[in-house]
Amino acid sequence: MFKSILLPTDGSPLSEKATSTAVQFAQLNGARIVAVTVVAPYPLMPTVADAGPVIDASVYDQQMQTSARLSIGAVEAAAQAAGVPFLGVVALSGNPYEEIIETAQKYGCDIIVMASHHRSGLSKLFLGSETDKVLAHTELPVLVLH
Repeated sequence: MFKSILLPTDGSPLSEKATSTAVQFAQLNGARIVAVTVVAPYPLMPTVADAGPVIDASVYDQQMQTSARLSIGAVEAAAQAAGVPFLGVVALSGNPYEEIIETAQKYGCDIIVMASHHRSGLSKLFLGSETDKVLAHTELPVLVLH
């Protein structure tokens, strides 16, 4: 039924659990996994809340790319171990949900499998939920894992 699964990942323990489920789901459906990690661009203006030292832009970019490659690499290793075809994408965007949806369209994915950090209260109000945004803006089916 599903032939191409988009799996957004941020390398968190919750994303690792979602990876395991997505790999099993891909095996059952004979599907491939397209994993995407969205890297936020270097902030041009520090916010008032940032009272700490400012990180050099090149150091920031290097650290974010290294972290993204590790996240994608973990999904790739799980997919390879299960014999599931895999494609990894690292994207740069300040709006992760938009990049997730665009990546799904670009690579012909027919379902999105993603973890939800299940924020509530003020953290949800201020941080928002990328999962909620994906659900609101895509026409693809979305399997949300808690």
